[in-house]
Amino acid sequence: MVTKELIKQIPKVELHDHLDGGLRPKTIIDLASEYHIALPSTDEDQLTNWFHRGAKQKSLPLYLETFSVTTAVMQSKDALERIAFEAMEDFAQDHVVYAEIRFAPILHQQKGMNLEDIVTSVLDGLERGRRTTGVCYGLILCALRNQDPKISLDIAELAVAFSDRGVVGFDLAGDENGHPPKKHIEAFQYIRNKNFNITIHAGEAFGLESIWQAIQTCGAHRIGHGTHLLEDMTIQGLRIEKLGSLSNFIRDKRIPLEMCLSSNIGTGAAKNFDEHPFNLFYRNHFRVLLSSDNRLMSDTTLSHEMALAVDHFNLSLRDLEKITLNAMKSSFVHHEEKIRLIYDVIKRGYADIRNELNYHGEL
Repeated sequence: MVTKELIKQIPKVELHDHLDGGLRPKTIIDLASEYHIALPSTDEDQLTNWFHRGAKQKSLPLYLETFSVTTAVMQSKDALERIAFEAMEDFAQDHVVYAEIRFAPILHQQKGMNLEDIVTSVLDGLERGRRTTGVCYGLILCALRNQDPKISLDIAELAVAFSDRGVVGFDLAGDENGHPPKKHIEAFQYIRNKNFNITIHAGEAFGLESIWQAIQTCGAHRIGHGTHLLEDMTIQGLRIEKLGSLSNFIRDKRIPLEMCLSSNIGTGAAKNFDEHPFNLFYRNHFRVLLSSDNRLMSDTTLSHEMALAVDHFNLSLRDLEKITLNAMKSSFVHHEEKIRLIYDVIKRGYADIRNELNYHGEL
């Protein structure tokens, strides 16, 4: 049996984690006091519960409301550096060996910081975290769907400008409804012309057209969430009787789906864990991976997401290893580092655990 204790030990890869969705409540209280920012509560337990309430009530508005508080305390170089460093500490505590963290630099200019200083501050924190913990990282810069596409182009150019300093990709996030990715096509064309990496939030709160545009119009190399891909399939139990052209293309081309169980339940993108499409996609050979999305709001870690998958989908240790390898293969890090982490860290880590516990067969 794959226990929570065993899951905690295995090496993990995190590819969909929002910096402003993973702050420690104590850090929020400290920074709010320093910068004179009002909070819903200054009691750590009460504040933590306030952040969790949206997910518990499966309310997207309540879930999103909390980000105004986290971004409010992320408006200085020191704050951004501290939060990025603490994220790396938290990943290390969860035995994450490689993490891609994403954030929208445009949300951190309330106190006058320029975009370059914002990105530099986050990278400084991540690099200090790497030196301290050994966790490897990549930073993804997000543009927002509801903002002027000219801003998206600015963020795309910023991402490429920092590509030799730790930024590994470009993302489009935010409300899908009424904000199709094709409106930001100039940013995506710039990224593609620079041979850079694209992941796009799509098919989380809107249907197939969002996923289609993300891949076919904007050139996404990965899809964030993608739960609505179910609409392109004829399903009988856990068996897919027929795939549409989009789902066939995604499976054939091995386009990764960054799946976030707790977040999808908390925002209403999926009804419950048992009906979440992750298991269907995984059992039918789509390249899926598990991610935490917003550790604070969803009260989760990558270990917790894996434990949920084990409990609800009967995954074995071999399954968790395959999902972890899916994630590492799908990462935006360069090939040499990817191969090193796969063979020297992930495969070796799983082998050591099996030998230590004398696990054989399907485990």
